[in-house]
Amino acid sequence: METEYVTTPFGRRSMTLAMLIAQRRAEHEKPIRSIDKWKIYRALCEAKPLLGVTDRALAVLNALLSFYPKNELSDDANLVVFPSNAQLSLRAHGMAEQTIRRHLAVLIAAGLLVRRDSPNGKRYARRSRAGDLNEAYGFSLAPLLARAEEIEHLAAQVAAERLHIQSLRERISLHRRDIAKLIETARAEAAEGPWETVYVAFRALIDGLSRSPTTMELEALLDKLNRLHDQIINQLETHIKAKNLSGNPYQNERHIQNSDSESFIESETKAKRREIPLDDTEFPRTTSIIPETIASSEKIGLTPPASHSSGTGTRKEVLAELKSFPLDLILRACPDITAYGPAGTINNWRDLLAASIIVKSTLDISPGAYQEACRTMGTENAATVIACILQRAPHINSAGGYLRDLTRRTEKGEFAIGPMLMSLLRSNTTMTARKVA
Repeated sequence: METEYVTTPFGRRSMTLAMLIAQRRAEHEKPIRSIDKWKIYRALCEAKPLLGVTDRALAVLNALLSFYPKNELSDDANLVVFPSNAQLSLRAHGMAEQTIRRHLAVLIAAGLLVRRDSPNGKRYARRSRAGDLNEAYGFSLAPLLARAEEIEHLAAQVAAERLHIQSLRERISLHRRDIAKLIETARAEAAEGPWETVYVAFRALIDGLSRSPTTMELEALLDKLNRLHDQIINQLETHIKAKNLSGNPYQNERHIQNSDSESFIESETKAKRREIPLDDTEFPRTTSIIPETIASSEKIGLTPPASHSSGTGTRKEVLAELKSFPLDLILRACPDITAYGPAGTINNWRDLLAASIIVKSTLDISPGAYQEACRTMGTENAATVIACILQRAPHINSAGGYLRDLTRRTEKGEFAIGPMLMSLLRSNTTMTARKVA
């Protein structure tokens, strides 16, 4: 094993703690078997993003390794190489000496080399009469031997990350192809659904990806595409079932067509089918992926006709009594809903509506209860109430039942949003003051 002695740089170069750490890191008490210098160099090239070195710095290290006469780096050998800058430049493909000095400093700072300066700053070696090296001054390769296991682990980590990204890209490509063709099939078969809006939102997801996406961005995109793919499949399966049910009545078995009970059930089923809007029942959680569909609330059944009436008066009269509040006030009173907005923020009413639909699914509020609240209170007020319910979720046993109760009280004119918001605002202000204190 090479004897390690902490030395300081020659001349005006100052000693730093990084140099001290690098020299101490090169020391190792337990014996290390010899390693192939080119094998560890290939591992370094793989792990360079995690080590903070560039390809030019590795080219200089390659030149230094070529000056070591053996292929194996071992404990019982002198691991110091001492080429001049001119010779090092030749083996680094003519790299300028100033550039070589800069990259040598990078390798030393990364802990891959240790400088062994002579008393006069020159690089040389003293040999015995038998020709063996007794003392050498230059650059020690001992850190490569001491950190061989660490470097191999880093290289394996980088390789695994690269394979993971490659797998994510392949799966995203498959989802892009499948979703595009499924939407085209839905259009051709005239299946019910806002397919133009779905396609626009799908393209927005794809076009919104950056040129060099991170692993987290790719995973998030794949998750959204996977959910969108499942939703489209569910909608197409619903369309197929509905098509089969409306087919030839003799395809399965004989049955009486003129029965009064069956005629009543059939007409009731058709009526219900016409009344059910295209919401989370058919496209569960679509709005979490396609917030643009919130803008067309009438298309998804959130805005009922103006002639709808409640138990005590028309819907217009109920909404006139239940006024909307400023968005800023709602967010200060109910800050928890901000995390459910697009990109984790809420900048306008559209973002709040999108977040409320996600929260509705999170709190297990049924689509029927949500739609009834929208018809009675209005879309914006219903979103405000859901934000309040989310803020008080730990104290509410059944969010869906609570929303239905508030809807009934609204129809009777017994509920107002203002006191609820003011109570939450005072509670948040008190908690903030306590944290500051």
